[in-house]
Amino acid sequence: CAGGELFDRIQGNGRYSEMKAAEITRIVVSIVAMCHSLGVMHRDLKPENFLLLDKDDDLSIKAIDFGLSIYFKPGQVFSELVGSPFYVAPEVLHKRYGPESDVWSAGVILYVLVSGVPPFWA
Repeated sequence: CAGGELFDRIQGNGRYSEMKAAEITRIVVSIVAMCHSLGVMHRDLKPENFLLLDKDDDLSIKAIDFGLSIYFKPGQVFSELVGSPFYVAPEVLHKRYGPESDVWSAGVILYVLVSGVPPFWA
C-alpha cells in the first residue's frame, strides 16, 4: 500500500484534529466490526497494523497482521496473553477476555490519533 502504515502517518503529522481522528476511528471501528461479524478477533490492533492505500488519503485504510487473530464464538472467553503493550486491554492482562478487547485497542488508537502519544505517556 503506497500510503504506508498509519503509525508512520501519525508520526509525520504529530496528531490529528478531532474531526479527522473521528473519521479515521470510524473506519478502524468498522473494520473491527466486520472482523467480529465474521467471528474473527484480531488481538493486536495498533497503528502499525493499519495500512493507508494512498499517500495523500488518510481514509483508505486496510487492516493487516492477523498472525495473532483467532476465531471466536459469542460468549467465548480467552486466556492467552497476546497483543502489544500500549494497546492491549486490561482484561487481556488478566487473561480473561473476548472480542471486546479489540474495541479497547481501537479506543487507544483514537487517543493516539488525537494526542500523538500513547495514553500512558501523557
